Amino acid sequence: MIGPIGRGVAACAVSISLACGVAPNKAAAQTYPTRPIEMIVTWGPGGGADQTGRMIGKLLEPELKVSIPVENVAGASGVTGLTKLLGGQAEGYQIAIVTADTLALLADPKPQRWSLNDLSPIAVLIVQNSGFFVKGDGPLKTWADVEAKAKTTELKVAVTGLGTPDDMAVEQLKKRGLKLLSVPFAKPAERYVAVIGGHADLLYEQAGDVRSFIENKQLAPVLFLANAPVAQFPKVPTTKSIGMNLVLDQFRTIMAKAGTPPGPYKLLTEKVAQTTRSPEYVKFLQDQWADPKSVLVGDAAVRYIREQIEALKKLK
Repeated sequence: MIGPIGRGVAACAVSISLACGVAPNKAAAQTYPTRPIEMIVTWGPGGGADQTGRMIGKLLEPELKVSIPVENVAGASGVTGLTKLLGGQAEGYQIAIVTADTLALLADPKPQRWSLNDLSPIAVLIVQNSGFFVKGDGPLKTWADVEAKAKTTELKVAVTGLGTPDDMAVEQLKKRGLKLLSVPFAKPAERYVAVIGGHADLLYEQAGDVRSFIENKQLAPVLFLANAPVAQFPKVPTTKSIGMNLVLDQFRTIMAKAGTPPGPYKLLTEKVAQTTRSPEYVKFLQDQWADPKSVLVGDAAVRYIREQIEALKKLK
């Protein structure tokens, strides 16, 4: 039972709410999002993950009507940035670009401190062919040159990290009698410079991510991990053409933390799906030499990610 003082306070509260244009009992019911959403890119500036994160963030801002600042948190094959996401609140105010390099760690028999169940995948944003690249004006011109050299001399391969698809590809090629050594670099620019500067012999990367270096003849592809010739490089051999059953496409996802409320998760999923259909994003995929059917949203994204992890387990 409310006494005279209580009734007076309640009446005052109602009056304030009405004066502010807010209906009683709805003052706290604000619509998501009401503040900036942080975009964590789990790799350093300049690489494919960074480009993807900044593109999707720019397109999402006018749709969600809040700013989406990007923070690059590199290290430990992407786990450092992922840890920041998992250490935050599951409110939808932090999202992250998580790549195949990091998700591949779940294929390792050694358990990780995190699992896919700790994440709420929003979408797979891009899928690209992976390959090996050499210095444009270096002594190695073709994959035949690489194999001949690697039979007698250890070649250094610039990769994103140990235990990643990059490293797995190197290990599979070593089974062919090639002397290869994975050298991890957390920052994309460091990987590229390592090969261009002659400090490493090969680069494992996606052609679209180093398109400017290819067009400037600083890097050249010598092998793609694919079953069919890559459209932009029809003369470059594939793992299928050299007798290997090894396809390791790169894919990049956008994730929220598991436990994100249904409302924010649904809105994020809808807006990501909408922006990836925009002409600007379609052009981005074309410029990245990506699969035009790259984007998978919601449950389709989860299925794809799980399938890729299971496929990687067979390489362990």
